[in-house]
Order: sequence, then C-alpha cells, then structure tokens
Amino acid sequence: MASDIDLARNDETDLVLTWSGRWTLTHRILAVNVLTLVLVLLAILYLDSYRNRLERERVHKVEAMTEFAAVALAEVPPARREALMATLSRQSSARLRLYSADGTLAHDSWTVTGPTYRLRDPTTQKWTKDVARALDRGFNALVGEKNDEDFVEPEVDNAAAWEEVVAARSSGKAHTAIRQAPELTPVFSAAAPVGDGSILLISDNDRSFTRTVRKQRGSLLIALAVVLLLSVLLSLFLARTIVQPLRRIALAAHRVRLGRAREVRVPRLPSRSDEIGLLARSVSDMSQSLRHRIDNIEAFAADVTHELKNPLASLRSAIDGLERIEDPALRNQLVDVIRQDVVRLDRLIGDIGEAARTDAELARARFEPVDLGDLIGQLVSSWETRRETGDVRIAFARPRRASALVMGEPSRLARAIDNLIDNAISFSPPGGLVEIAATHVGDRILVRIDDEGPGVPEQLREAIFNRFHSVRPEAESFGRHSGLGLAIARAIVEGHDGEIDVADRDDAPSGARFTITLKAADRA
Repeated sequence: MASDIDLARNDETDLVLTWSGRWTLTHRILAVNVLTLVLVLLAILYLDSYRNRLERERVHKVEAMTEFAAVALAEVPPARREALMATLSRQSSARLRLYSADGTLAHDSWTVTGPTYRLRDPTTQKWTKDVARALDRGFNALVGEKNDEDFVEPEVDNAAAWEEVVAARSSGKAHTAIRQAPELTPVFSAAAPVGDGSILLISDNDRSFTRTVRKQRGSLLIALAVVLLLSVLLSLFLARTIVQPLRRIALAAHRVRLGRAREVRVPRLPSRSDEIGLLARSVSDMSQSLRHRIDNIEAFAADVTHELKNPLASLRSAIDGLERIEDPALRNQLVDVIRQDVVRLDRLIGDIGEAARTDAELARARFEPVDLGDLIGQLVSSWETRRETGDVRIAFARPRRASALVMGEPSRLARAIDNLIDNAISFSPPGGLVEIAATHVGDRILVRIDDEGPGVPEQLREAIFNRFHSVRPEAESFGRHSGLGLAIARAIVEGHDGEIDVADRDDAPSGARFTITLKAADRA
C-alpha cells in the first residue's frame, strides 16, 4: 500500500509538454507520418529529376559531337577521314563509325585506336556491383522508369542494324538512342548525315554517368537513414506524449479499482490542452467523485445503523416490559410505544430507501421541460385535499403559465418541493401561514417557501441539510419525520444543477425562508 501511495505522488514533470502542448494527438500523428512521407517523396523526386536532366545533357553532348564530327568529315577528303575519326575517338573515348551511301561500314575508329571503352561482364564483377545494380532496378521501378533496350553489337555491322542511322538517313537530321550495357551502364549513340550520302555513328559507354547517378543515390540512402532516424525520434516523442501518460493514468485507475490506497492521486496534467490532458482531468475528477461517493455511502451506512438502533432499542425495551408488567394501563402505554416505534421505523426505512435511490434515479433520468407553477399548484392542492396541514394555511402566488419553466424530472422536483412544504408546515405555529412563490429572475427560476416559525439559527443552516438531522418542533408527533427530508431535497436540487439555501425572512418578525434556484429552460 505504501508503495502505491508513493508512486501515486510521483512528480509529473516527465509528463508535461512545452511547445507541443497545444497540438492535438491527431495533429502529432499526422505530422509524423506526413513529414516522413514528404521527405522521402522529395528525395525521390529530386533524384529522378536530377537523373533525367543529366541524361538529357549527355544525349545532347553526344548529338552535338556527332553533328560537329559530321561537318568536319564533310570538309576533309575521303582519304583523311579515317585519321580524323581516330583523333576524335582518342579525345572523346567514343567509337566513330562511318557508313557509306550503300549502307556498308566504310571506316571504324577502333581499327586505328583500338577499343576506347569496354562493355564489362557483370558476372566477373564484385558483389558490391550486384547490390548497386539491384538498387538501380529498384529505384527505376519506384519512379516508373522504363528499362532501356540492351546494347548488342550487330552480327553484320551495317547501317540497317542501327535504328538511329536509318532515321538519320531518312530525315536528314541527327538522331540519338540510349541503350543499356550488360552491367546496366548507358550507351549513348547518335547518327548524323555527312553530306555525301554517308552516315556517321558515334557511340559511347558513359560510365561516369552511372557513377554520378549512383553517388546521388548513395546520398539519397543517407537521407533516408536520416529520415528513418527522425521518424524513430518522432515516434519516441509520440510515445512520451501519448503512451507514457496513458500508462500512468491507467495505473492510477487500476489502483482506484483495487481500492488499496485511500488517496490515489491521478495526474491531471494541467499544462496539456490536448485529448490526453482532457482524459487525465476527466479520470481525476471521476476518481475524486467516486471517492466522495464512497465516503458518502460509508457515512450514510453508519448513520442508518445509528438511527435504526434507537427505535429498535425502544422496541426491545417495550417488548421486554410487556412480559413483566400486569397493569393494563401500563401495558397499553407500552403497546402505544411499540406502535409509535413501528411507525417511526416504517417512516425511517421509507425515507432511507428514497435517499439511497435519489442519486441513481437522477443519473438515469431524462430531463424534460417542467412548469414549476403548475407543479407547485398541484402540490398545494394535494396538501389541502389531504387536510394534513392542521390549521396552517398555504398561500401560493401562482406565476403566469410557462413563465417558470425548468429542465428536470417532474417527480423528483415535486418530492424536493413537497419536503420543503412539509418542513415549513411542521415548524409553523397554530394558524400560521406558509407562503410559496416561483419567479423568473434573469436566467434563473427562484422558488421561495416562507414560514412563520422560529427560523433557523445561523450556525445550523448548513447542518439541517445533513442526513438524520433531528431538531424537530416539540409539538410534533413522534416518528413523523426521519431527518432525511431536507437532505433528499438538497440532493434532488443539486442533481438538477441547482442550489438550495435557507435564511431568515426579511418581511416578517420571524420565520425561515427556503430558496431553490434552478436554471431556466430555453423557450422554443
């Protein structure tokens, strides 16, 4: 138990939020998910845009070089073309091929320079290259990039074997193509007419393009790792702001359920204005209300036990006396005592049941518009019909119809007002007058019940609303009141979010004034 209490009083500073305290849980969760997705999306879009831009630049470079070389070849004699092509091949590391007008291969720079680039077999490369190629395929699939056509040297090398050469011959303009080497590096090629019917084809396996793109993709992987780390940190942040407070609240609720600690302190988190703060304060208020109700039930049970013992003790004494007393007069007196005790017990048990049911019935009741003018009028008529007022008169200043409307449960409100009328009649002197009024003041309805009795001393004005308060008029018949009437009236009024109080009358020499204050109902 001690450990429970100590834990309940732990510092709540680890649950307090600072800058994010005004963010709702929905905002935080959306921020984490959206931020991660946005960062990844931006990185992918940037890299895809970068790759496409770099690819266009390389294609334009090959195309420009081909057009320039075609112009240069057209200006030199045919005998010098092979030497010029070899020079250009050495400078650019590209392969130059010249096809004659009939489509046959006239010159190839590699016959002079040897291969200036080499298509590599992926099976002979390290595993790191396999990983890089797998990442390339994955990224292309992610952005929807179509794979380029595989680059294969034709078995018969002539103009018809190359689409760009055929297109350049038919259109008279330069045409380009991009193919894919076996290790997924690009082969850029361009064909342009020379002017005498021959076509120049330049091809280049640009490995630097792949290295540049893969370097950028490596940067993307680092960025994704940073995003992942950020996502983890944000998830921990959400765990701290959501899971930890919920766990603390759940633990406190569990201790309340077990009931092992008398005082269980549920964290209220006053600095948080989000749903967690609202939940914490609601659970805290609920636990305090539950604790208050349990205390009231315990006190009520103790009071009931005490109140029942008095008439039972009187009954026991009277019954024991009947066995020993032979005098008929004394026996009649004892029988009368027994009768009064039975009446008192009957009244007490009925009022105890009424008091016990009040809170539960109000919690389940569906409030409806109630015209207090009509309700009080029916109560007054009932008192006059039963003639239980003795010679005490009742005067009711009936308000205009529907001018004293409240939202409530009619039978409960009738019981509260009836208890106050009963109390006023019991304290009124012979021939006294009980005055009742219901008025609409601002947004409130005031029900006033005045009597001409001795009034209520100031020091007892709170105590009279306690259960089993037993200060009664000396002339009242024994057992007529249980001391629960005013307590029931207060419980009913407070269950309607109203107030009840008592004061001295200011318009008469003596007497008490009970006032019920309820919120007025909205008129349709």
